[in-house]
Amino acid sequence: MDLVSVIIPYYRKRDFISGTIESVLKQSYKNFEILIIYDDNSDTDFSFIKEIKKKDSRIEIIRNINKLGAGVSRNLGISKSKGNYIAFLDADDTWHIDKLEKQINFMKKHNYSATHTSYSIVNENKDVIGKRIARDFLKIDDLLKSCDIGTSTVVLQKNLLNKDIEFASLATKEDFVLWLRLLKKNIKIYALNENLALWTKSKYSLSSSTPQKLIDGFKVYNKYMKFNFVKSIYYLICLSINFLKK
Repeated sequence: MDLVSVIIPYYRKRDFISGTIESVLKQSYKNFEILIIYDDNSDTDFSFIKEIKKKDSRIEIIRNINKLGAGVSRNLGISKSKGNYIAFLDADDTWHIDKLEKQINFMKKHNYSATHTSYSIVNENKDVIGKRIARDFLKIDDLLKSCDIGTSTVVLQKNLLNKDIEFASLATKEDFVLWLRLLKKNIKIYALNENLALWTKSKYSLSSSTPQKLIDGFKVYNKYMKFNFVKSIYYLICLSINFLKK
């Protein structure tokens, strides 16, 4: 059974992190390690996180000296990981009990190196308020205008990731850059169309901030994809329209 490294960046999600960790510890697939990247230069929640670590010997804490953001924190977690597979999970999201087992089996059966799944969108009370259906992303054009990949659903083979294929240093959309980088290298992202995760939409979540999303969305196209200004604006408008249609 291959080792799966579960990467969880943490910044002041005290109300959610215990449930997130429990959803991993209850997985039917048992060969995993959990790397919590404590992305906070204060001690606000550090004692609390250290108590969580005591729950299981498979939990490790990596502490950032300065706040680096979720993307850079995930890159750090990847560099410290020991698994053949990398699974991402945000500190306020949760998994269904058989998520890892189903996804790893799916990948091995079809010899896939990168996958994601369908997921539910929930509010802070865990009431379902929406859902996203996973679809295959086989070329970069599939993704440029609409990104439905939930970071907390993704499992990758670790050997895909390097300095050229990693998360971007952005407040939001840092994951979008990684998916585009994979496809740019002709690494296909396949879909397991089963609802295996819950993504929490919080009014305090940076990922829910529309102005920041627009700023970072432009950077994705202009800075990371090297598109000119007009082309960047075009794709940003397409991305925004498709988001509003959901």
